[in-house]
Amino acid sequence: MRLSEYFLPTLKENPSEAQILSHRLMLRAGMIRQSSAGIYSWLPFGHRVLRRIEQIVREEMDAAGCQELLMPVIQPADLWRESGRYDDYGREMLRITDRHEREMLFGPTHEEVITDIFRNNIKSYRDLPKNLYQIQWKFRDEMRPRFGVMRGREFLMKDNYSFDLDMDGARRSYNRMFIAYLRTFARMGLKAIPMRAAAGPIGGNLSHEFIVLAHTGESQVFCDAALLERDILAEDIDYRANLAPLVEAWTGYYAATDEEHDAAAFDAEVEASRQRIARGIEVGHIFYFGTKYSKAMGAVVTNANGEAITVEMGSYGIGVSRLVGTVIEASHDDAGIIWPKAVAPFQVGIVNLKVGDESCNAACESLYCQLSGAGVDVLYDDRDERAGVKFATMELIGLPWQLVVGPRGVKNGTAELKARVGGEAETLSLDVALARLVG
Repeated sequence: MRLSEYFLPTLKENPSEAQILSHRLMLRAGMIRQSSAGIYSWLPFGHRVLRRIEQIVREEMDAAGCQELLMPVIQPADLWRESGRYDDYGREMLRITDRHEREMLFGPTHEEVITDIFRNNIKSYRDLPKNLYQIQWKFRDEMRPRFGVMRGREFLMKDNYSFDLDMDGARRSYNRMFIAYLRTFARMGLKAIPMRAAAGPIGGNLSHEFIVLAHTGESQVFCDAALLERDILAEDIDYRANLAPLVEAWTGYYAATDEEHDAAAFDAEVEASRQRIARGIEVGHIFYFGTKYSKAMGAVVTNANGEAITVEMGSYGIGVSRLVGTVIEASHDDAGIIWPKAVAPFQVGIVNLKVGDESCNAACESLYCQLSGAGVDVLYDDRDERAGVKFATMELIGLPWQLVVGPRGVKNGTAELKARVGGEAETLSLDVALARLVG
């Protein structure tokens, strides 16, 4: 993509309405613009990141044996009355009425819809287990939407739902999602800490949040590797071999409920372990709630003996749009965003230092075509701007690599290859630079 043609409305100054770093950088880098309180339009640059994150989530869900579907945003109120949640959910639910005076709602979550799909289509234990997921927009009418996409009213979410014949099967499904979530966040360059948590309006008696450390987070975590190990054992996570490389990414942080933290604060033995309090951002939440919805809504199958069995269910959510802000909170410097390679909207930014020079133009065009032809996503800064402006833009938008081409280098057949992480720059022949980027 040529920057002269790309819709990238960057800002030089920090917007006054942005309270946290990720919100400021997303506005400055031309990723989003607010439509109304807590609701954003995703501009091309931000949309590319959103789709990168969505694809990683999709690949990990598919690898874990989940199957993708798509459920409606607008849901009938009657389904929620069946489950008993319509009146209990609270004012965050946006309730509406259609032209025929039918009560509807803008879905904040989809447990009722998926349970209705299951009960109408699956009748035998032979069709279990099932794990179905979607990536869909949700709406929760937050009283105080803030922090940009971190706590908006409209957001993109991956939610999936497991159906099993018994508790043992449900726990296996839960554990599989536990591991899949750790892998998902690790692929994005994030250290996600599993935290035992309250189930909230979703319901259930087993639940973990996944927290990424950040000063702007609303969840509290504290350090204690021994307690983390105890938590894994207590929750019977039976994928220990798979957990080993992922545990290292937690760097010894253990996340606890407020009650556990308060109790630990007065425990001399825990104090001796030098716990460290930190804050974090919730990026995922998994629930095992047994028969909470299946019993209320009649989701049953017949077992091998012909008996009616109420299925065991779990629910698993990842905040896809929130992850965009979370990655920025975790990866940035004073100059701007530093995108991890896996989620970067473009891998390389070509910087033409002198657009009026024919040799520079020819070299940049050749590099642009060769990289694009090799499947590398490239943003070519072909604007007639000063070098300082171009460098500032590249630092702000945070692409993993910058390939800088100027008249002097072209004469010598070289270009400067600069990594956004660390800022190291090398002068390389054009062929070597190309090989480095393609490889």
